[in-house]
Amino acid sequence: MLLSLIRRLVRAFAWFAAGSIVLVLVLRWVPPPGTALMVERKIDSWFDGQPIDLQRDWEPWDKISDDLKVAVIAGEDQKFATHWGFDIPAIQAAFAHNERGGALRGASTLSQQVAKNQFLWSGRSWLRKGLEAWFTGLIELFWSKQRILEVYLNSAEWGEGVFGAQAAAQHHFGIDASRLSRQQASQLAAVLPSPLNWSASRPSPYVARRASWIRQQMNQLGGTGYLVQLEHARGP
Repeated sequence: MLLSLIRRLVRAFAWFAAGSIVLVLVLRWVPPPGTALMVERKIDSWFDGQPIDLQRDWEPWDKISDDLKVAVIAGEDQKFATHWGFDIPAIQAAFAHNERGGALRGASTLSQQVAKNQFLWSGRSWLRKGLEAWFTGLIELFWSKQRILEVYLNSAEWGEGVFGAQAAAQHHFGIDASRLSRQQASQLAAVLPSPLNWSASRPSPYVARRASWIRQQMNQLGGTGYLVQLEHARGP
């Protein structure tokens, strides 16, 4: 009986691994129709008795403001072009900080955020973290850095029911994602840690300061010229 159980578990894992690899490979070329987070937000709204309309329009890489691409990297993951999906020093620093108590600090890279939002549910369980690591490894293996950032920008949450750069640009500034200015891009990037509590179009003093810091970091990264690094970063 034990051997039979082990064989079934191995078979189940093999099917899961094969299925997830095929899914990630397909999404390397096909725009994802939505994300797990979008489904979660929709279900939560039903239970709350306040249904929401999800806003999202997929925009390809060349129709998204370069300033927004660099602003998101500057604010969320400045080692994006060079890591393999995990920023180990940042993870160690966050772990040490959290061990000392106080407000929890995260250290998720853009790749990890794509894996979590695209494929998984919210939460902090070890199972979800393990699956997040698995999917992060897959997208780093099979997608280019440009593709990871493209999916991120089309999947990130920027307000209640507002997902992706195009919906965010329309919702907050009434323009297309391709026309976002440097300041508007930095304000969108500034609210990403808490998009349901902060507004990009009506920034609080804290969000305004964070946006200013992001613009400084964009300069240090080399501005939109930084994106050339993504063309030569690891990827198939």
